[in-house]
Amino acid sequence: MAGRRSAGILLFRRAGGGVQVLLGHMGGPFWQRKDAGAWSVPKGEYGPDEAPVAAARREFQEELGLPVPEAELLELGAARQPGGKVVTVWAAEGDLDPRDVVPGTFEMEWPRGSGRMQQFPEIDRAAWLGMDEARDKLVAGQRVFLERLAELLGP
Repeated sequence: MAGRRSAGILLFRRAGGGVQVLLGHMGGPFWQRKDAGAWSVPKGEYGPDEAPVAAARREFQEELGLPVPEAELLELGAARQPGGKVVTVWAAEGDLDPRDVVPGTFEMEWPRGSGRMQQFPEIDRAAWLGMDEARDKLVAGQRVFLERLAELLGP
């Protein structure tokens, strides 16, 4: 488990006098009936031979089925998650329609112990959320990226 790393891109836009971020609700049976703490920055794991920023771009495309909008990437740094994984995130100002998202899939045994493999979407929906709502919905270990984005953007 030690040494696992993920990278992602937190897309944001200025709307309605504030900032909104694009988050994805995690797919699969474990997250199906959860909302608070069940949303994530589009991100994914990468190996030692891939640059983190390249992995962040790749994972955005894999999870959402859309390319990262053309924008300057603003480094939000890294944060160790409760499970030990280190997540590195960049922010990018841009816009996309969540209805256009075509999520990638993953395969897992479900129900657990059944021997039956099923495919599930990486995210089952994406949405633009204001910063306060995003804090409530984002998994706890990633909330630091919202704080860093707010600091970066200023008042």
